[in-house]
Amino acid sequence: MGGKVKREKWSENFSEWYNELIETAGIQDKRYPVKGMNIWLPYGLKIMRNIERFIHSEMERTGHDEVLFPALIPETEFQKEAEHIKGFEGEVYWVTHAGLDPLDVRLILRPTSETAMYSMFSLWIRSHADLPFKVYQIVNTYRYETKHTRPLIRVREISRFFEAHTAHDSYEDAERQIREDLEIFDRLAKFLAIPYIVSKRPDWDKFPGAYYSLGAEVMMPDGRTLQIGTMHNYRQNFAKAYNIQYETEEGEHEYVHQTTFGMSERLLAAVMAIHGDDNGLVLPPTIAPIQVVIVPIPKKDAEVDVFAYAREIAEELRDAGIRVHVDERDIRPGRKYYDWELKGVPVRIEVGPKDVEGGKAVIARRDTLTKEVVERAEIVEAVRRTFDEIMENLYNRAREFLESHIKRVDTIEEAKGVFENRRGIVEIPWCGEEECGLKMEEELDAKMLGIPYPEETAKAPEGKKCPVCGREAKFIARFARTY
Repeated sequence: MGGKVKREKWSENFSEWYNELIETAGIQDKRYPVKGMNIWLPYGLKIMRNIERFIHSEMERTGHDEVLFPALIPETEFQKEAEHIKGFEGEVYWVTHAGLDPLDVRLILRPTSETAMYSMFSLWIRSHADLPFKVYQIVNTYRYETKHTRPLIRVREISRFFEAHTAHDSYEDAERQIREDLEIFDRLAKFLAIPYIVSKRPDWDKFPGAYYSLGAEVMMPDGRTLQIGTMHNYRQNFAKAYNIQYETEEGEHEYVHQTTFGMSERLLAAVMAIHGDDNGLVLPPTIAPIQVVIVPIPKKDAEVDVFAYAREIAEELRDAGIRVHVDERDIRPGRKYYDWELKGVPVRIEVGPKDVEGGKAVIARRDTLTKEVVERAEIVEAVRRTFDEIMENLYNRAREFLESHIKRVDTIEEAKGVFENRRGIVEIPWCGEEECGLKMEEELDAKMLGIPYPEETAKAPEGKKCPVCGREAKFIARFARTY
């Protein structure tokens, strides 16, 4: 039984679909008087907190400790790493006065926290016994974004910025950390039912001050990509700028190797975009604030109490650890269905007088809009099974979408065709030279995401030529229109 999932507006007019949903589903209010700084509404914040709860548990599992640094960074600290300043000075907010007096040392609002943390790292890290050193925080960061702002995606206050910072005694141990970050990210992506790709960024697009950067991307409904995670290996670059040294077992002094791992509320944007449809949000049961909504359907003159029956079911589901809500509002059932579909509640249970008499209930799935009748006695088991099926369906549907939007071509012309036709990610042979890479970006009006990671998967097949210079191609390079 059931309806059909419609994704017309979702795919044809994604931008409008997304902006409306941010508002109608109660995620954020963007009417705050500072452009690009939005207010988290209760429902949106609950979903985000559920995502973060998983991140905290992964940090705990992998031995990262939570810290909390101030939001203001003195200009003197900010200026210690040249590449980093070059990358960020155009988009930082300055604090120049205290009351009416100009400050002796101007302050910036953190755009990210390297320059806040690393002078402290040099005080905290003393010996090889202190390593590896692993901390993280989830904070608000500020970047003066001049491009068109979009809630959760491109903002001037990133209000749920996750950043993990680590220090190690060797490049090898830092590399091991990057592999651990990728494993954490993979577990999180599975928890959100989100398929993704990882690319090693080209040198001209790596994090300011990094030795190399990795980025994880998802495919959005309009064929553009959204970066939702980054991992950076800094080598000893920041350690030298901030004098972060440790004493080795032999009594020598060495600079530490550092990494960072970053994510933000873009994770929620990805969930909204990837799983949603024309009826609204479709939330994975893992993060849905309400996993099951029960809608009693009273009939006049019925002998039985549908409300009491609904409350009993709710009680049983609650005892089983399921987040459940009974909607007893005095409005038509159809209106209730509409509201909860918009909010993405994974499972709806409908109970009318006939269900009460027959000891049954109707389970409706948000992802497929299908319904089935189940025995009252098997309700907990049926709901749990439905959650598993929803997670699997959401992941598979999204994976098919991602895979069908990655196309491998040999020439610039073919690549242009892909971008005109159905967008997505284009993979092209590349010699590895910056000049050719930038030329391709310009010709395609797209961004090079980088080369596939791990690098074993990035080698160009034998005999492939770089379409710009005609030399032998070393790598496969990925291009996309990005958010």
